[in-house]
Amino acid sequence: MMYMDHAATSWPKPKQVGEAMVSFMETSGGNPGRSGHALSIRAGCVVYDTRELVAEFFGVGDPMRVIFAPNVTFALNLAMLGLLKSGDRVVTTSVEHNSVMRPLRALEADGLELEVMACGADGLLDLSVAEQAITPGTRLVVLNHASNVMGAITPVAEVVEMAHRAGALVLLDAAQTAGALPIDMGALGVDLLGFTGHKGLLGPTGTGGLILGEQFDPEQLQPLLRGGTGSNSEYEQQPEMLPDRFESGTGNSVGLAGLYAGLSYVMAQGVAEIRQHEAQMTRLLLDGLAAIPGVTVYGPEDAEKRTCVISLTAEHLPASEIGFRLDDEFGIMCRVGLHCAPSAHKTIGTFPDGTVRLAAGYSNTEQEIEWVVDAVGEIVTT
Repeated sequence: MMYMDHAATSWPKPKQVGEAMVSFMETSGGNPGRSGHALSIRAGCVVYDTRELVAEFFGVGDPMRVIFAPNVTFALNLAMLGLLKSGDRVVTTSVEHNSVMRPLRALEADGLELEVMACGADGLLDLSVAEQAITPGTRLVVLNHASNVMGAITPVAEVVEMAHRAGALVLLDAAQTAGALPIDMGALGVDLLGFTGHKGLLGPTGTGGLILGEQFDPEQLQPLLRGGTGSNSEYEQQPEMLPDRFESGTGNSVGLAGLYAGLSYVMAQGVAEIRQHEAQMTRLLLDGLAAIPGVTVYGPEDAEKRTCVISLTAEHLPASEIGFRLDDEFGIMCRVGLHCAPSAHKTIGTFPDGTVRLAAGYSNTEQEIEWVVDAVGEIVTT
């Protein structure tokens, strides 16, 4: 069995992730912030320690600006639905995931002005296109850090500079890059960042969040949910303090224990080391697949301009059949279809049939990549 679906969720997790979650259930299983007894206090410490570690990892000085959420989709919805109103102008790209496109299309139906910047056939954003699109009066620019279809990396720092010059805020979708690429919110100048815990951060599903940049005023953002927070319980109004303003209801504390362990593992390895390893896996995949007759690979040719996410198609053979045979005959697990990103597939010309997506991760080896290339070659040429 060979796992090549890390863009959907990382597997296997470091063993300490499961151990941390079991330990939490056995020794710290109280409701954080809701009671004063020992189990509640221990649970609260786990949540806070994870909040501190996330803040450190993303270069944020104040851990209270880390808002935990069930996943990055919730976080992105909180940012867009909590910030935008009818008449606002928003700029995004043509390679966004539906976690961005669906909320924006819903807001557009209610009067939002939306401009979608066309990326190139390789999924990369031309800065001249961004320069023309991001005009004064733009309220928000929404970007994925890297495409979940082609792996193309967005030039975030340059776009942030353009956006701020125009008076716009920037929301970064780091679902595909957190743990795979270095991210320092302060250095990038990003105002809002959505992350998920179960991909490059090697934590469990059901974890993620929205991080508010140091320069971002939280008063601009309205909560999606209002309810119990464990604080200011004497009032029927939502607390204004961070992070309680945006964290109603009992959170996934056991998941955050696992996220702490996964993130600790990532930080111990070093994102630079992880990036170097995954870039090598990418180069091997690109070189091997390029040598197979009839195979088309999408995205940048340069491994330094992409993450380890590679989409391909083959002449006269549907993506669904290639994916099925990879699993059935070779034990290689990948994902086929549109990957919840129809706009991205329209950009590269693979809509509506989609592609085969091979997404390696830190746990994959060079030998496994060679096996994958050989398997694709056998399926396509025989």
